[in-house]
Amino acid sequence: MLSHSGTYSLVFRSSLERLIAVGKLGQLRVKPGFYVYVGSAFGPGGLAARVAHHGRSSGCPRWHIDYLGLSNSLEEVWYTYDPMHREHQWTEIIDSLKGSSIPLVGFGSSDCRCQSHLYFFPSKPSGRSFRRRVHVRYDNHGKIIIEKLLS
Repeated sequence: MLSHSGTYSLVFRSSLERLIAVGKLGQLRVKPGFYVYVGSAFGPGGLAARVAHHGRSSGCPRWHIDYLGLSNSLEEVWYTYDPMHREHQWTEIIDSLKGSSIPLVGFGSSDCRCQSHLYFFPSKPSGRSFRRRVHVRYDNHGKIIIEKLLS
């Protein structure tokens, strides 16, 4: 992954049920399944720095997603170097995928009108299906890369 700007989704696996305190937002009831978070990285360090940050289990969370990352396994990253801010388009597509639900309203979306930037799936969502839907809906969208991470 390069240090270019872009949009990304993190796919986490949760194997245990638990409550996680998410800063001032409140409690997130985590259940076994998969969580997909949508974000963007248009600042210094770009996608490489942002995804590396989220992949570390740091004791000092900065963003809402850092609280979820402390106790769950990051399995995949879907990302694009498309120069347009695609975050809100991605949340619409992810919300439309089979099995999608919003586990906590306001998660990751305190600076926009989206209901949430975090979605729960009882089974692993397909990155290829997501990519296909994005390109059908937005024909000017840049390439989406699906990167599986080692557990």
